[in-house]
Amino acid sequence: MALKQKLLYHLLESFSGCRFYSTRMNWDELRPLIIERIKRRARDYPVRAMIPVANDVVKARALLIEGVSTLIKFIPIKACKRRAKNQEHTWIAGTLNDILVPVEAFHLQGMSQDAIKHDQRFDIERLPAVLELCCQAGANVYDECLYNNSSTSDNGKNDCVVAESLSQHELTSVAKLTLEALERLREGVQKLLLVYPAKVCKCCSEVHIGPSSHKAQLYGVFKYEGRRGTHLWKKAKVDDLVPPKVVWRQRPQDPPVLLDKGRDFYGRAPAVIELCLQAGATIPAKYFCMMKIQGLPPPLDEHRTEKLPFEIVFS
Repeated sequence: MALKQKLLYHLLESFSGCRFYSTRMNWDELRPLIIERIKRRARDYPVRAMIPVANDVVKARALLIEGVSTLIKFIPIKACKRRAKNQEHTWIAGTLNDILVPVEAFHLQGMSQDAIKHDQRFDIERLPAVLELCCQAGANVYDECLYNNSSTSDNGKNDCVVAESLSQHELTSVAKLTLEALERLREGVQKLLLVYPAKVCKCCSEVHIGPSSHKAQLYGVFKYEGRRGTHLWKKAKVDDLVPPKVVWRQRPQDPPVLLDKGRDFYGRAPAVIELCLQAGATIPAKYFCMMKIQGLPPPLDEHRTEKLPFEIVFS
């Protein structure tokens, strides 16, 4: 029987040009080899050439948070507290976390650390994903006031930034520096992701920095949530670590209140870009297509009475 099976494999290989492998493998023998390979790979990190990039990302993140915290004290923002289906929004005062979405990841002591188990999820510290990436890249994030002005607090406010009266010229300068910090941050994270492994879950957007993923079941509590809480990992991108909070924007040709029927005509922009634009900064041309600056307003006869489902709106 075994001889007949081998002959069948050889015939199929000769006609299709493909090779067939047996699916039987001893994982108990392969597991130590895989772990040893991860340990050998960890010896090559951190990459010395990427340490200045990681340090620049940490500084750019601190400048971005400081700049946004200053701008929102002069340009009021509103965020929807809760929105039920077919109902209008309940608006409240927006905070820093409504502009810069916080994304956290488990802090690893080394790249060769074993996969985090579910019962260890409360024993391991969690850091902002960008800082965890920089930490594994060799940056000393604790020297950059990790728990003070360079990280968002629980309520989204930054107490280290003191509101002062700024002129329009000074406010525009802050907006320009904030916009430059955003571009430096995203460019630096893109470079680091080319060197350091990072994963994101397809279902819950959980981010993990490092070669081995974790097994902490952060969802899957209810019966209708499948996979028993396990994650479906894929390679992370810049938008997974630095999510662009996209908002609707009101152009001069738009009506005073943006309505639901005109969503195909209105422009959108990342919240930081819109904030810096209203503060007087010059926006890069790559955002013009998304913002539809020269786009036409929606026809008046197609307007409805319901308002757009804003995630955040600038007043």
